[in-house]
Amino acid sequence: MGRAGACRPAVGGVLGSREEGGAGRGEATGGRTESEGLRRRWLRAGGGGMEADARLVLTPESAPNSGQGPDAEEGAQALAEFAALHGPALRASGVPERYWGRLLHKLEHEVFDAGEMFGIMQVEEVEEEEESEEEAAQEAHKKKPNPGSERCYKVIVTNENRLQAADPNSIFLIDHAWTCHVEHARQQLYQVPGLLHRMANLMGVEFHGELPSTEAVDQVLEEMWKFNQTYQLSHGTAEEKVPVWYIMDEFGSRIQHSDVPSFATAPFFYMPQQVAYTLLWPLRDLDTGEEVTRDFAYGETDPLIRKCMLLPWAPANMLDLNSCTPEPPDVHYQAILEENKEKLPLAIDLVAYPYPSDHVFKVYTDVQQVLSHLTHPRFTLAQSEADADILYNFSHFKDFRKLSQERPHVLLNQFPCENLLTVKDCLASIARRAGGPEGPAWLPRTFNLRTELPQFVSYFQQRESRGEDNHWICKPWNLARSLDTHVTKNLHSIIRHRESSPKVVSKYIESPVLFLREDVGRVKFDVRYIVLLRSVKPLRLFVYDVFWLRFSNRPFALNDLDDYEKHFTVMNYDPEVVLKQVHYDDFIPEFEKQYPEFPWKSVQAEIFRAFTELFQVACAKPPPLGLCDYPSSRAVYAVDLMLKWGSHPDGKQVMQPQILEVNFNPDCERACRYHPTFFNDVFSTLYLDEPSNCHVTRLV
Repeated sequence: MGRAGACRPAVGGVLGSREEGGAGRGEATGGRTESEGLRRRWLRAGGGGMEADARLVLTPESAPNSGQGPDAEEGAQALAEFAALHGPALRASGVPERYWGRLLHKLEHEVFDAGEMFGIMQVEEVEEEEESEEEAAQEAHKKKPNPGSERCYKVIVTNENRLQAADPNSIFLIDHAWTCHVEHARQQLYQVPGLLHRMANLMGVEFHGELPSTEAVDQVLEEMWKFNQTYQLSHGTAEEKVPVWYIMDEFGSRIQHSDVPSFATAPFFYMPQQVAYTLLWPLRDLDTGEEVTRDFAYGETDPLIRKCMLLPWAPANMLDLNSCTPEPPDVHYQAILEENKEKLPLAIDLVAYPYPSDHVFKVYTDVQQVLSHLTHPRFTLAQSEADADILYNFSHFKDFRKLSQERPHVLLNQFPCENLLTVKDCLASIARRAGGPEGPAWLPRTFNLRTELPQFVSYFQQRESRGEDNHWICKPWNLARSLDTHVTKNLHSIIRHRESSPKVVSKYIESPVLFLREDVGRVKFDVRYIVLLRSVKPLRLFVYDVFWLRFSNRPFALNDLDDYEKHFTVMNYDPEVVLKQVHYDDFIPEFEKQYPEFPWKSVQAEIFRAFTELFQVACAKPPPLGLCDYPSSRAVYAVDLMLKWGSHPDGKQVMQPQILEVNFNPDCERACRYHPTFFNDVFSTLYLDEPSNCHVTRLV
């Protein structure tokens, strides 16, 4: 089963939005009668130790905060502490406070008492078709990825006393059968004893072998997107905040979808035990025999988007939908500005605040590489922001208005609204100014999964119908280092990834220009250029003459899509992974040896043309639709790109640059190590207007 509500961080370490609905709709016995061609099999609600823990069930009157005397006082104190720690997360998930006391008891004592209230009913179709219909059905069945008996499950209320929403005990813990990061799923299915058997059984994948088979693992990885749920921690490092995916136990995974659900669910992280559960509670009273359902597209009211979100369970043809993605309207950018809490500066005239030609600039910075490597005599380090002529901050500056009012002469290392370049969905939006709804040739076709899901689904299905390559890469809007980034050709996976964090999906480069590593073979590589933006109006843009290269560690092929070292190039953050380094001076002759018809000077000219066009469209409109023309702003960006094979109308093969992302305040450790004057060149170009003796090339 699946959850489709967008997850948001909540206090208490939980990222969770629940599924809920209005007044529910019951289905008395959960299906047709046997005379209508169905066989029923009743199962006890199991999984997660439910039956074993049923003995721990207590009456509502024995809740921690009920009764008299010292125990009652201790219970009330425990509940108050629980509410202080977890209350914000529970409120954000919509869990009624009447359940909190019993919830605390069940968490403390690991009470899984759903088996006392619910049962699982298995429903199977009986073959009663006409002969021709039976043959057609069998033929269609053979084409399914997982041939086998059709199994349909429903969870119903089996307690003879019915279920009352007002009962404080009517909240239930659902255990998680499997929790993982997506990139580790395959490895775990092979290595964790019993996991593949359990997941195959839960998902209806036929597997009876002793050792994991590639076919069974592939089928589970394909089917898991019908069952996956997600949450993420709201605190910690970037790695710790990467979304976690989990599959509820056999009981939770049997709860079916309804547009008008009878129950709500929410992931919940219980901090004292450092354990995650799913909470289940009713939205109304239910009679014995009524079905337990939840909304797989919780929180979404738009019928078209709901249809897309439910595609993993309810296939639909979206081919006739227009897949065109024009640039968003102006209000879209205004909303981004307000969301970022960025205050635009007032207009200033730097001519009124001239620095003498021999002025020594005081630089305040928290960037360690600047502290260590800025040695130019025209710059000195300041001990406080108040004394500084230049603020070179690692983090994003927000209140440009205040600075423009109080200290307009202070120079910065960032531009207002530069998120239009550095955030991936914004980058794709402004790029359409150059290439129209399809985007420019230098950017892979990209969709914002939050706002352009229907267009993407239609485009995916159109490509599928034409037999075109359909490999895609899902990326978070605003993370670097390939965190939470996934390559897939599974439409269901892409749709479900939309739930974990804001993401774009870009066409995966299926025909990259490769580089022959003698120790490995032909691998992917990407190129990083450092771009220096001196001003918006007029546009003054420079690029550092040295570029940096990153290589995959395994030969490229369109398979093993979860093999990081085959499909990704960022290797410098894992000490256990080989990092292949090639200096640009060594790379160019080797590249030209491998591709004698493509001199690097010509390839680089196309790269620079793409950079120029990108910054022209980024600065073409006033803020918040474009970068703000603030005279005190300067900026350093890293532009990452790959090369792909394309062709001219005459059929001649060409190398087409593909911009992957633009990074603010990039890691310049390698630049400083191999080129000690790097930051001297950067500061001379941006703050002294003296690029002539620096290792930079002016693009505009």
